[in-house]
Formats: sequence, structure tokens, C-alpha cells
Amino acid sequence: MVLTVSSALMFGAITVILIRSQRVSTGSAVLVWLSGFTVASTGLAGPVNSALTALAHALATIH
Repeated sequence: MVLTVSSALMFGAITVILIRSQRVSTGSAVLVWLSGFTVASTGLAGPVNSALTALAHALATIH
């Protein structure tokens, strides 16, 4: 029997496990979670990419 799991779901589960075991901080987990959506190209990839682009642009314009 073959079980297919979305990579976004898999990375989400791994992130939850890492947070609960206190292996990573919450901020790092959010970055891992966002990059998981970007890499997986799910339906949320567009808004996440837009948000990351806006954040990068905002950081680049700070003097």
C-alpha cells in the first residue's frame, strides 16, 4: 500500500514536532514553515512569496 503525503503537510508536521520538542525557536519554525509553502508551491505559495518579496523590499529600503 502506497501512502501519498503532501510535502507541505509533511514539513508542517515536522515543524510542529520540532517546536514541541523545543529543538527550534518559534521564529525559526515560522521561517521553516513559510519556506515549506514556497518550495511546495501550494495554493498559499503565491501570497507567501508576495509577503516575502514585500519584506525583502522593505528591508532593502531601510537606511
